[in-house]
Amino acid sequence: MIRYYLKYRCFKMSSNSDKWLRLCFEPKELQLKGTLNGGQSFRWKQIDSEWIGVFNSKLWRIKQYEHGIEFKVYTSNDDEPLVKKQKIIESSCSTDIESIKELRDYFQLDFNLREHYTQWCKADELFNSVANDFYGIRMLKQEVLENIFSFICSSNNHISRISSMVEKLAIFYGKEICSYNGSTYYAFPTIEALNQDGVETKLRDNGFGYRAKYIANTAKIIAEKGGNKWITALQAMPYKEAKSELMTLTGVGAKVADCICLMSLAHTSAIPVDTHVYQIARHYISDMPKQKTVTDKLYQRIGDHFRKLYGPSAGWAQTVLFCADLKKFQARD
Repeated sequence: MIRYYLKYRCFKMSSNSDKWLRLCFEPKELQLKGTLNGGQSFRWKQIDSEWIGVFNSKLWRIKQYEHGIEFKVYTSNDDEPLVKKQKIIESSCSTDIESIKELRDYFQLDFNLREHYTQWCKADELFNSVANDFYGIRMLKQEVLENIFSFICSSNNHISRISSMVEKLAIFYGKEICSYNGSTYYAFPTIEALNQDGVETKLRDNGFGYRAKYIANTAKIIAEKGGNKWITALQAMPYKEAKSELMTLTGVGAKVADCICLMSLAHTSAIPVDTHVYQIARHYISDMPKQKTVTDKLYQRIGDHFRKLYGPSAGWAQTVLFCADLKKFQARD
């Protein structure tokens, strides 16, 4: 474990209780801004030079610098009554190595992104034209359950509203982690917490609309399938089987299933096709018909084109194009 810690040149910035930890890697292997606000995860916000967010039931503060990232991590204190949890509990030195491993896994830093960018630039002029500005866009390795419900919330929605809904789910049904800078942060709820009477009504009363029913029904289905045992089995399934299994959930169509396959199940060839990706695909497929909805046949054709163009990790490459297109779209608003 110590060899792993030193291998990646990770060290404490100071020995006091207000320390920042540093995780080092090659330049341009990770861009926090493009990765954390590109529509993958909805629990991150930027405050000045920091990104603050929740994953693995912990609160993380992360800052970018040229050769890596600096971070602090906070966890809950189960020994104190809930009403007294006002002071943040910071990660101790004994868990520094564990926290570094969690970050490496979350950002999938063992995936050599610069090497793949070089290949994708050679394969595609459009990718080459955006690669310099949209460098270091990585796929996050997210918790399956949170990803399922987050993308159910994404149906006919925009990022700020999706973020609000996901945060409400955590506040209503998640476990409190800590309070920091005037805000209280919560872990994403368990399937047991979401599978209880009154969830649909409460969510509908709080602005979830038709998604309230989708969330309540899906929580019930997952619980009936075995809960965490079903998630473990899902993680072991091949791509097509996992996608089909996900589509048995209420509110999970092909696009949402592919998001979950790509972002939580390590199926790097999954291509989620939405209106942005459809418009990007028109750049490549000259005879593609203009239509308001993407048929199953067209969905498959678009995905196959990107997989042929970029290879086994096409989902990563397509995400870079998605982020570039999303930036243009936001600039027009």
